[in-house]
Amino acid sequence: MATWANLGLQDSSSPLMEQLNFFHDHTLLILTMITILVGYIMGMLMFNEFTNRFLLHGQTIEIIWTVLPAIILMFIAFPSLRLLYLMDEINTPSITLKSIGHQWYWSYEYSDFLNLEFDSYMIPTNELELNGFRLLDVDNRVVLPMNNQIRILVTATDVLHSWTVPSLGVKVDATPGRLNQLNFLINRPGLFFGQCSEICGANHSFMPIVIESIPMNFFIKWITSMTN
Repeated sequence: MATWANLGLQDSSSPLMEQLNFFHDHTLLILTMITILVGYIMGMLMFNEFTNRFLLHGQTIEIIWTVLPAIILMFIAFPSLRLLYLMDEINTPSITLKSIGHQWYWSYEYSDFLNLEFDSYMIPTNELELNGFRLLDVDNRVVLPMNNQIRILVTATDVLHSWTVPSLGVKVDATPGRLNQLNFLINRPGLFFGQCSEICGANHSFMPIVIESIPMNFFIKWITSMTN
């Protein structure tokens, strides 16, 4: 989860988020190089009293400052497109989870099991335990097995919501009358926090998402206890 003084992105918990982190660093390096180059040229223009007469008008320099940015944009565009298609790729899922957005809470259905569905509300501050996270913890967490392909189907019943877990690199709109799907894999155990990222009304900031990632054998025990 994000903590105070955290300047970068959250630590990745899925292969997709790792790739997003790499792309972020790659793009930031290119932007840093451009900023330094432009800053250096501006500084030289301010303090240099000489003028290069070939720089004022010439086809060569015009070709350079047209082609060079195009090449730089290609170095950003190709990794970006690759990631875009990776995020849309749906592998063979082990488990399908359906998430339904309401004003202002989430409902979850485990489509592969009979009668396994529950609502997930934020725990009010006055009811939190000492080890709880204020404005982030919920009464019913989403329990998912690690190292398994998980498909999530997202929709809403009233207004637009957005199911978002930053450390998994997952963000999908919950639209009434529409079923959006996404695929992800959690590669480590732990608690992963998210929030609705669409302004959906007065209590928009009070419908958090909590995913609890556990090994498969513990997940089977949890499923057995929930369905019995």
